[in-house]
Amino acid sequence: MLYFSKLKILFIYVVILFLSYFSISNFLYEGFKPFNKEINLGLDLQGGSYLLLEVDTSPIVLQKIQTKFTSIKKFFRENDIKFSNIKIQDRSIYFEIEEISKDKFISEFTKKKDNQINTYFEKYKEFEFLYEIDENEVLISFSKFGIIEIKNVSIVQSLEIVRRRIDELGTNEPNILIRGNERILVELPGLDDPTRVKNLLGKTANLTFRFITDVDSSDFGSEKMLFEDSGEEAIVSKRIVLSGDNLIDAQPRMDTQTNQTVVTFTMDRLGAKKFGRATTKGVGKRLAIILDNKIISAPVIREPIVGGNGQISGNFTFQSATDLALLLRSGALPAPLSIIEERTVGPDLGKDSIDAGTIALIIGFLLVIIFMFIKYRTFGLIANFALIVNLFLLAGVLTIFEATLTLPGIAGIILTVGMAVDANVLIYERIKEEMKIEKNNIIAFDSGYRKAQTAVLDANITTLIAATILFFLGSGPVKGFAITLGIGIITTLFSVYYFARHLTSFYVLKNKDKEISI
Repeated sequence: MLYFSKLKILFIYVVILFLSYFSISNFLYEGFKPFNKEINLGLDLQGGSYLLLEVDTSPIVLQKIQTKFTSIKKFFRENDIKFSNIKIQDRSIYFEIEEISKDKFISEFTKKKDNQINTYFEKYKEFEFLYEIDENEVLISFSKFGIIEIKNVSIVQSLEIVRRRIDELGTNEPNILIRGNERILVELPGLDDPTRVKNLLGKTANLTFRFITDVDSSDFGSEKMLFEDSGEEAIVSKRIVLSGDNLIDAQPRMDTQTNQTVVTFTMDRLGAKKFGRATTKGVGKRLAIILDNKIISAPVIREPIVGGNGQISGNFTFQSATDLALLLRSGALPAPLSIIEERTVGPDLGKDSIDAGTIALIIGFLLVIIFMFIKYRTFGLIANFALIVNLFLLAGVLTIFEATLTLPGIAGIILTVGMAVDANVLIYERIKEEMKIEKNNIIAFDSGYRKAQTAVLDANITTLIAATILFFLGSGPVKGFAITLGIGIITTLFSVYYFARHLTSFYVLKNKDKEISI
């Protein structure tokens, strides 16, 4: 084990120089960095914004009931269930049923298998809907677990939309997590002014295209809406020509003809087909572009719009057009979000944390170096040099992946230092035992490294498994700790069994005929 080929030696130093090259980037000024990569600091180190959002699922429940309303009526007709006076009442469906259809309704509505209307949740052992019968009056409403399922789906969808919107802003390493059944935690390191983020997250971004009509009656499928810029009213049809679900891209642009900022959009194939058909029939009519129940603009259709491309005009600044395009690209939220807690973490806290972590690392590092030198002399120096190299390797890997360093992450680095030293101590103590029974230095050192290998690998691999579990099951700071610890274990094994062993072999082979003490 003490003999290294030239190729292996070359590999060792190439890896060290490569990763050290990346690690140096973190200590250089912006203009002197060889590449645009560095370790990002987490919220606890550099400060930033903390937002706690709450998902309002009430509109979703009503929307789901409205969606099911038509399906349930169709279900009754297909199964010859006699009913009358059906309507939506609060967040339930009310209807009157004829006596001869009661048993059939109960049997069909509560059928477990192949039930397209009232889904049976195997994991809850419960139906999506419950029903109440009072003589001939029936009330259908969501069950407890039906509500839970709606909330679970809504929170997951909201999380994804929030993540898309934050990512579009270019924020470095945001931390976005689900908290409980209805809340989303958003941590934005380095963001001191979250106003724009709050505005973006607070909008549902539900986009629809509808025709303006002259018929002012809800019975005929129309309703009044306000223009966003002027506050004027217009009567729009409830029939949706196209929704934001059919959009695949949106970008801010400058209209060269009007010299105004607009938002151009591209639809998918289905959307393009629907839009082309609707605008062909609606030539001469005004088409209202509605965002979150407010009319952005209502241009007159001069000719059919085919090809799946269009634009939205209004009194946009380039910033507002950019934000609107971002909202449209990321998709509409399934439910409204409200900010229930907001904090701005100042940079002073981050500086204090960095200083405290740095001091702890330096003190621990110095104590380890002193101990190793006193205990093992020359070989202690080798272990200390390998330890310094190990830190550069760790920083290099974190830099390549642009990982986020948190205070628990610094704790992981400190633990890595301890584990690296522990590995060298195990090896050196094993070599001491071998030297008692073997006078040949080369054989003693070779045997010591070989016999200590199992113990070193077992200790590090078990810790690596624990770090992996923490990474996948943990969140936020726990993940930061797991990342630095996991990477630190890998770099430790490399520095101990490649770099330190190489230096040790060089020293032992050079002094093979001399007495070596350890």
